[in-house]
Amino acid sequence: MRRPRVLARRAGVSLFPEPLRIPAFRYFWLARLATTIAQMAMVIVIGWQVYDIARHTMGLKEAALRLGIIGLVQFVPLFLLTLVTGWTADRMDRRWIARASVALELGCALTLAYFAWTGRTTLEILYVIAALLGVARAFAGPALGALAPNLVPREILPRAIALSSMAWQTGAILGPAAGGYLYAYAPYAPYAASSALFAIAFIGLLAIPPVPRTELTHRKNPWAQMVEGLKYVRHNRLVLGAISLDLFAVLLGGATAMLPVFARDVLHAGSEGLGHLRAAPAVGATLTAAYFSVRPLKHNVGAKMLIAVGIFGGATIVFGFSRSMMLSLACLALLGAADMFSVYVRQSLIQLYTPDDMRGRVGAVSSLFISASNELGEAESGFLGALIGPVTAVIAGGVGAIGVVLLWSWWFPELRLAKTFDEPDLPGTRKEEPAS
Repeated sequence: MRRPRVLARRAGVSLFPEPLRIPAFRYFWLARLATTIAQMAMVIVIGWQVYDIARHTMGLKEAALRLGIIGLVQFVPLFLLTLVTGWTADRMDRRWIARASVALELGCALTLAYFAWTGRTTLEILYVIAALLGVARAFAGPALGALAPNLVPREILPRAIALSSMAWQTGAILGPAAGGYLYAYAPYAPYAASSALFAIAFIGLLAIPPVPRTELTHRKNPWAQMVEGLKYVRHNRLVLGAISLDLFAVLLGGATAMLPVFARDVLHAGSEGLGHLRAAPAVGATLTAAYFSVRPLKHNVGAKMLIAVGIFGGATIVFGFSRSMMLSLACLALLGAADMFSVYVRQSLIQLYTPDDMRGRVGAVSSLFISASNELGEAESGFLGALIGPVTAVIAGGVGAIGVVLLWSWWFPELRLAKTFDEPDLPGTRKEEPAS
């Protein structure tokens, strides 16, 4: 009888992608979906509450600054813990690290639900919880990223990455919309729903059985092992170029931090409209990830990634100029599709070009760059919005993202020359087994 993973050899398109035929990956996928919906519902409501509370006593620019601080307090824990979280993911059971992180997020959701129920939510409480969520994500990112390649054969890893991204993006569609509507119903409702979803994710992670992995050598001291991830990224120019491209493009071009401003004071769409705006990028991204889950990219992967990031910048510029809700939603959907294209290529390159016993530490460095582009990008957008105005800041950021593409295509020719994902087999990646 053939084992499920042998089905990866089948030609053509499957209506049920091969990675989901593996039970452990199905549990992983369910946990990622539930966690993302919960996280996004909380993020959208936290951002709205911070901006709404600040606007009662401050002007638009000052409130935008307070909104940017949310991104900063989430980034600082990740920055401080990067070396520790990567080393932990390579040294300890990755399943239990992810479980502990989800448990912390569950506690944060329950805490915010309590304060919202009692009507005692303050800016200080929101900042503290945002920082704790940053700690949880700092540990969960490297652990989950390094766990996925242990669950599927190497031959179908790009499809598994696309499916994992699709779970994240689907959650990014449902989470903001659910958060906005639930908050309109009752301030505590989105946090209560997030608590239930985190509990489901925790159960899904508990269902993943032990998986084979490459053990981290004990011959080096922990500090030397921690910095190995940084050294590996620095010397692998393909990985460094892919990670840093995302960092600077999204750092400059990220418009999501300013969405509460656009929803409230530019498009006048309210909290429900904010949910739609926040979900729009994920709609485009989900469609892109779904396509790659059955039709993985095979040729000229590096050049296509650079083009996608350029489209990301262009869509950001048009969004900044738009005063139409429909045009704004279309720009955000295109922006999300382009970003997903870049994420798919980058994550496939990182996972396939990194040995298993290094994946946690390299993943931690990648998470730091991603968080710098997202959370630190939110802070940058907030500070720049306070200085020159939110709309001008978004437009300037899109121009900057296009400039980054031009510079990186010159500084990192390895990106332009990357043709396929093919790379010699690395230790710790599941191999295809012959039929029995």
